[in-house]
Amino acid sequence: MDWEIVIGLETHVELATRTKIFCSCTTEFGGAPNTHCCPICTGMPGTLPVMNKRVLEYAAKACLALNCEITRYCKFDRKNYFYPDLPKAYQISQLYLPIGRNGKVPIQVGQEEKIIRIHELHMEEDAGKLVHDNWIDQTRADYNRCGVPLIEIVTEPDFRSADEVIAYLEKLRSTLEYLGVSDCKMQEGSLRCDVNLSVRPMGSSELGTRTEMKNLNSFKAIARAIRYEARRQQELIEMDHKQVVQETRRWDENKDASFSMRSKENAQDYRYFPEPDIPPMELSEDYLAGLRSGLPEMAQARQQRYVREFGLPEYDAELLTGTRALADFFEATVALGIPPKEVSNWMMAELLRTLKEKGMEAKDMALTPGTLATIIQMVSDGKLNRSTASQVFSAVFDDDADPVAYVKAHGLEQISDAGLVEETVKTVLAANAAQVAEYRSGKQKVFGFLVGQCMRALKGKADPKAVNRLLREALDG
Repeated sequence: MDWEIVIGLETHVELATRTKIFCSCTTEFGGAPNTHCCPICTGMPGTLPVMNKRVLEYAAKACLALNCEITRYCKFDRKNYFYPDLPKAYQISQLYLPIGRNGKVPIQVGQEEKIIRIHELHMEEDAGKLVHDNWIDQTRADYNRCGVPLIEIVTEPDFRSADEVIAYLEKLRSTLEYLGVSDCKMQEGSLRCDVNLSVRPMGSSELGTRTEMKNLNSFKAIARAIRYEARRQQELIEMDHKQVVQETRRWDENKDASFSMRSKENAQDYRYFPEPDIPPMELSEDYLAGLRSGLPEMAQARQQRYVREFGLPEYDAELLTGTRALADFFEATVALGIPPKEVSNWMMAELLRTLKEKGMEAKDMALTPGTLATIIQMVSDGKLNRSTASQVFSAVFDDDADPVAYVKAHGLEQISDAGLVEETVKTVLAANAAQVAEYRSGKQKVFGFLVGQCMRALKGKADPKAVNRLLREALDG
């Protein structure tokens, strides 16, 4: 039997505010356990939450960018459940009047464009974190994350493959980063995704029984979990002749498998009721118009502008606008007078490679546009050859050191003495008479060997073009 996978996503995004949603505790990642919390975010008796207006602003901006209908009059509700990482035994969230509904996100998978519908976008507070210590066989609660502001983005069950899911999440991450409402660092939990998945016979219009998978902290893990769970459900029905159980499952990256955690709750299980301590919020047209006018230029618009204004190939423009930090770095370097294509070449060949090797994101690097501009200009001025410049880039990347000082301290400036280069060529040819004879007998590959010998003799500091020209003249003259 042919099966169709049906997937809906619940994506939790931590907002980039300095303080929590209902108190003044810091949202900074890390810190010793239970040092970023207070009586308000841990729900002590007699405390009252106060809404952080920046959370409302960021949530509304996300709604606008994701084409949602904004609820002008919205409020919070209490979601009641007991779990050790939730000290109040309830979570302040939104059920009845979420801030956004009916959004649309276009995605591109191969040559096909598809619209993913957003069911709702709502604000809520994050829970704490349980830390499992196998050494002492204990689980301890860290409440630092309690009260960190979240938006939860719930899609309709519109996905039919892991590729579509990843395309959507990449688009969502890019959009939220460009807005500046979240850093979307999955490794720090700023962007977390729960996958609701079911299978049904191809052509059927009825939805199958879904499971929800949690603990997915990378795009790679999400794709693997989707493929595993789809296969597990199909085999359960076809081979074991059993029904899929509606449940929450935990993804184990090391075992490449999902495991049952608990039965999946429905909304009625949480006994929602209106949050009595926080008054409703009314968003005026003037407020929304102000937010709309302040939205930044998004990735796709920038990509088109780079092709149009800077003459970059579409491939270059797409890579450079992948994150806002990368695009900002590119534009800042170009603003220093460096030709756009030169900046693009260096960023794609050196910068992106280095970031990948170090497992870093552009927004976390120390390197500044001025440093890259200086290196490119030194090559243009003939002070460095391209190979040496690449070494200098690697040397100054981590701490944004002065490339001019580094070149001077290590004696790397390019040799511009034509007489010295010419004399070196003569010396190399005299020392490699056999290879010279091979070249003159028609073996052109030997030329590369001779160039290498010349560059080695000149300690890599000569202009390769000059070496090639003088060597060719000496061999062919």
